[in-house]
Amino acid sequence: MTDMQSSVARRIQHPWRVAALVVALVVVALVIALASVLPFSSETARRKVIEVLSARLDAEVELSELRFRVLPQFHAEGVGLTIRHRGRRDVPPLISIKQFSAEGNVFSLLRRHITRLTVDELDIEIPPDRNRDPLSDRDSPASEPPEGDAGIARAFVIDELLAKDARFVIIPRDTDKLPKVWSIHDLRMQSVSLDRPMPFTASLENAVPPGAIETSGSFGPWGRKEPGQTPLEGKFTFERADLGVFKGISGILAAKGTFEGTLERIEVHGVTDIPNFTVMAGGHPMPLHATYHAIVDGTNGDTLLEKVDASFLNTSLTARGGVVKRPGKGGRTVELDVVIDDGRLEDVLLMAVKTPTPPMSGALKMTTRFELPPGDRDVVEKLQLDGVFTIANASFASPLVQSKINELSRRTQAQGASQATKAVSQFAGRFTLRAGELALPHVTFDVPGSAIRLSGRYGLVSERIDFAGMIFTDAAISEMMTGYKSLLLKPVDLVFKRDGGGSAIPIKITGTRREPAFGLDKGRVFNRTPSGDPPRRAPAR
Repeated sequence: MTDMQSSVARRIQHPWRVAALVVALVVVALVIALASVLPFSSETARRKVIEVLSARLDAEVELSELRFRVLPQFHAEGVGLTIRHRGRRDVPPLISIKQFSAEGNVFSLLRRHITRLTVDELDIEIPPDRNRDPLSDRDSPASEPPEGDAGIARAFVIDELLAKDARFVIIPRDTDKLPKVWSIHDLRMQSVSLDRPMPFTASLENAVPPGAIETSGSFGPWGRKEPGQTPLEGKFTFERADLGVFKGISGILAAKGTFEGTLERIEVHGVTDIPNFTVMAGGHPMPLHATYHAIVDGTNGDTLLEKVDASFLNTSLTARGGVVKRPGKGGRTVELDVVIDDGRLEDVLLMAVKTPTPPMSGALKMTTRFELPPGDRDVVEKLQLDGVFTIANASFASPLVQSKINELSRRTQAQGASQATKAVSQFAGRFTLRAGELALPHVTFDVPGSAIRLSGRYGLVSERIDFAGMIFTDAAISEMMTGYKSLLLKPVDLVFKRDGGGSAIPIKITGTRREPAFGLDKGRVFNRTPSGDPPRRAPAR
């Protein structure tokens, strides 16, 4: 037997030596592989992480501490990570993390995967895009990172990222405007890498109105040069939002929808339902349903409402506008252009009047400017309206009031009706609402035989009425009576005579909604303007 054959025979007789040699070679190979991925010194690793993130994100990176071990399982802990967009010392850091921990195993690291990353107190603040700012001194694009470092960043994938108590903030360009802030209680992301879309789910608590938001979708790839251009898309639900935080209204809101765009411009399509929406001035709960298309503008924090289609009871409306920050205001103002083409007067009155039955009904058309400024006041007191309206086929719920309208119509017709039939009324006019007071500078009210022109004010809270105007009748005063009364009133016809025949009678309506007082405005009997418009009157309070 040769020496070589003898040596082979001895090795076969001791197979554990062969196994030990193989294991040693594998361990050496793993150490070499791991060394190519991660250094074994925590300080060296800390500097490498800073170097890689700085290159990949074109950012200024700080990391206070980094401790890790590789065997038997990979585990790393870091404290005080901040990532600031290069040259942006005018805004807070882009990303701030109080502390984090990473877990994995040897084979995952060889594939450049980290199994799980847990983050505490993550804060992401997206600054405005300076490339759109003519005053910016950063006109040239940032230099591309070295290929080696970029390759490392691209290759590493975090299989699962968990974040608790995170904040997502979009900083407006205008420093006088408030940023958009979302507080995220629970954020989960999968396949996290800077060069690809990253799936996510998140639970948020909306501040105003308070309610729970659940959302899922995808985020990325990360916009290295302009983070605000990072794309995202997904869907959301918004549950148990309590509108009672706004003085003057109440109800529990639920919404769902989809969103897409970039961090600086997010388009939202959604549906909202409030089964018990209540305006406290009226106190009548009613279902409110709306669909909407909105744009969240991250450059200034405003929300633009491209279109809102809403309905309540038998009334539908369309609105366009936004929720915007105005100079000198402490919060955001809701500004809308509202159109009601097919509404019911009784539905609107039910919102604002504390009666079991609306005092009037009819077909309503209305166009108004709607403005709701910020502030801790009742909605009715701070709501501002400016618009026009028409009411067709209006009738009064009170039999007493309707009977008087019927009798007025019968008596004022030139030929005289044989009996009083139900008269339907037609209304039209302009209106404004300020500080809870409804002003109607010009209102027309027509029934067969009469045309009434009024102007005045009505206090939504006080319910006080103060109107003055003219009744233009087809019949003369004497023709409204019969027998000897008609003869006695013949001289009065001269006082109230109007061009073209009939009468022009100055009237006033005062009192309250519950106890209105109708009467002749004696002070204007001999001081009637050609148009019949009354002089301006003091506000009703």
